[in-house]
Amino acid sequence: MLSQRDLERYSRQIMLDDLGEKGQERLKRAKIFIAGCGGLGSPVALYLAAAGMGEIRIVDSDRVETSNLNRQVLHWDGDVGGSKADSAAEKLHKLNGEIRIETIKEVIDESNINNFVAGFDGIVDAMDNMPTRYLLNRAAIENNIPLFHGAVQGFEGRALTVIPGQTACLWCLYQGSVPPQEKFPVIGVTPAVIGCIQANEAIKHIAGIGKLLANRLLIYDGLDLQFTEIEVPRDPYCRQCGKSA
Repeated sequence: MLSQRDLERYSRQIMLDDLGEKGQERLKRAKIFIAGCGGLGSPVALYLAAAGMGEIRIVDSDRVETSNLNRQVLHWDGDVGGSKADSAAEKLHKLNGEIRIETIKEVIDESNINNFVAGFDGIVDAMDNMPTRYLLNRAAIENNIPLFHGAVQGFEGRALTVIPGQTACLWCLYQGSVPPQEKFPVIGVTPAVIGCIQANEAIKHIAGIGKLLANRLLIYDGLDLQFTEIEVPRDPYCRQCGKSA
């Protein structure tokens, strides 16, 4: 049930015919797992917290560096050298003290991923490396939890939503490719745009409204300000979601 404060706090989104009180109640009951609280994870976490997502769990083992501050908006000057998880928890509690925020300072790997996501309603891929993305993808499929993928570089970004058993997954899209792990350029607004799209996808899924980015890769070009959509067919022999799994 929504409290009187909920009705006041979220009144502008409750006004939306598609969402309404029922949709807001679904958000209040929902639990979202966010892998990483850096460039993508920061805007995702901020807007899910602002929207009233009932529980948010963030896993990130890194510490804040000065070079993070151009895009990782949960972290400020005074946080440099400290834990990203602690920094994120502090800001999100201040933004919305009525939802549950849990942060974990661990590296995501095969030994813990299923425990991290068990019982959650959505997984947000806010990582910056393909091996961990594939772990998230597999965990989403094995646990039947939607995955909201985002990736950025420079002025470009992309987003895709994976519905296990129904749509193409990350392995279908990238075919297991693993580019070299290296420091890449990025302007801060790019993860802001893609992170907001990921948060929007998560909200729509939980509320049961709208059309998701399922089997559709959305590509954002910030320099020319263009959005391009590419159909992503499901691979029946995919190693993670198909017959070869």
